[in-house]
Amino acid sequence: MRVLLVNGGANELVVFGDPVADAVEQMTRCLSVETGAKGVLCSDNHKGFCQPVGGVIGYRELISVSGVGPDIGCGNKAVLTNLTTNDIDIIEVMDEIEDKISFGVGRKNQEPVDHPVLDKIRQANFKPQRKLIQMAEQSLGTVGSSNHFVDIFADEQNRIWVGVHFGSRGFGFKTAQGFAALAAGDSFEDKAKEKPMDGLPLVFRTDSAIGQDYIEAMNLAGEYAYAGRDVVVDKVLEILGGHSQFEVHNNHNLAWQENHGGEDLWVVRKGATPAFPGQPGFVGANMEDSSVILRGGEDSEASRMALYSTMHGAGRVMSRTQAAGKFKRRKYWTCTDKHCDYTTTDFNSFSCPHHPNGQSKKHTWREKVRDGEVDFPAVRKRLAAKGVELRGGGADEAKEAYKLLEDNIATHGKTIQVEHQLRPLGVAMAPDDEFDPFKD
Repeated sequence: MRVLLVNGGANELVVFGDPVADAVEQMTRCLSVETGAKGVLCSDNHKGFCQPVGGVIGYRELISVSGVGPDIGCGNKAVLTNLTTNDIDIIEVMDEIEDKISFGVGRKNQEPVDHPVLDKIRQANFKPQRKLIQMAEQSLGTVGSSNHFVDIFADEQNRIWVGVHFGSRGFGFKTAQGFAALAAGDSFEDKAKEKPMDGLPLVFRTDSAIGQDYIEAMNLAGEYAYAGRDVVVDKVLEILGGHSQFEVHNNHNLAWQENHGGEDLWVVRKGATPAFPGQPGFVGANMEDSSVILRGGEDSEASRMALYSTMHGAGRVMSRTQAAGKFKRRKYWTCTDKHCDYTTTDFNSFSCPHHPNGQSKKHTWREKVRDGEVDFPAVRKRLAAKGVELRGGGADEAKEAYKLLEDNIATHGKTIQVEHQLRPLGVAMAPDDEFDPFKD
């Protein structure tokens, strides 16, 4: 652990491990908006939008919309079941997870999903969120894409664990975008102008009307994310035919008002797990290596300087494009007559020569324009040889694209304690060509 003085010594930045230079620059900008703000870079840090992933900031009078990010309440849940590896057929389990749980946009099955959080959205104190109820209903219990997952693990005693990682989906995304639009003088429903990746953070004073509204709306989106993970885990337990014996559940993209050193701070964690003394956490690695159940360590000086925070994952060493390659999304249209095979890439002049009065249907496909550094077919073979059942996923989520979680854990020292190593038996993610506008 090192302490860097930034912004002319006005702010302290605590760093675990070797920081990415871009991440330090982003943290310096984020800290510059309030003299005396405290910053932490966890060991899995890498560049993000405005505030780096693995970055933690304690503000006295500000809350950061860009720090919390568009996937409000993204987090992890892990559940220890009453089952062991002898009780399940992992191939059948993963087939059923792939069949019954929705990844990306949309819902595979029309099973009704209800939860008390939906009534809270219908009656949201920040009234513009009420208009998002239909999206919230449709997305509750869907996982999304990117690095979001549903995994089956075994611990040292071959006990089965369920682990999931995702956030508030379109509901949180639209909430974050709405406040970005409000900050620009537009309405909540307007599309927000895209903020530069290396710009100053979007912050509100917590004593302002818009700051209070954001806190209210953010907390509701965080509660919605919790509800979604509960729904998915319950579905997986149903598939397994088991029940929960112990649960770990944390948001790692949120802001909390906490007391640190006798001072009330708004602590914004972006890709960082809360780790107060004794607090349990679940931190994922990658498709291949073991994830961990940990607890916050003793109340030490290092823990206090870390604002009681630790990593939320392994941390990227390759960008998604670097790992998987560069793609362009192409569009084409077909005639809707089921007996017709007419196709065109020009929608403006769509007219089926066989059915001039017919309708068209849009399709998309991805064209690779540059190869990536990860050989994903080789990754699949390696996982299969290790007995890991993979459903979906892509080169950008392979082990090669990440740091080693064990190294990150060692870097955080006694601020955390590992209680269980969870080896992956089954990994379910969205396919690499799944389009999801709401990923973090």
